[in-house]
Amino acid sequence: MISNRIEDITATFFYIGKVPSMPGTVASFAAFVLFRLVHVPFWGFAVIALFGGYCAHRYSKRTGIEDPSEIVIDEVAGMWLAMYNLPAGLSLPALVLFRIFDIIKPFPVGLMEKIPGGAGIMADDIVAGLLANLILLATVWLYFQGGFVHLFS
Repeated sequence: MISNRIEDITATFFYIGKVPSMPGTVASFAAFVLFRLVHVPFWGFAVIALFGGYCAHRYSKRTGIEDPSEIVIDEVAGMWLAMYNLPAGLSLPALVLFRIFDIIKPFPVGLMEKIPGGAGIMADDIVAGLLANLILLATVWLYFQGGFVHLFS
């Protein structure tokens, strides 16, 4: 069994989730900086997503709150997925798109919140990150890799 302290550190991403204002945005920015400083492989994202989901679930159960605002490990996972396999120049647009999708919760992001427990806490941010990533990859393909030519020829 993992200690409550490790679960707290993980769920709040080293207590960044405890900042009094906009913890999700602060955690997203911290994840952005960390991703730019250290190459995070896909397995790193997967570990954060799975272990973070477990810790978020346990933290949520302990506090009795379904999705406490101090849980920000989901923002880390979502942000890392948003930036995955993109050119460095698209990191900032990935951050902006991810935050927009995480805040306004378009379909299917909002639907993911209905999943119970730690999986639901993580799922909406992972889907928001995936949407941001796919939009940016499609933009690169369309505008910089000849996608329009392939579509209309």
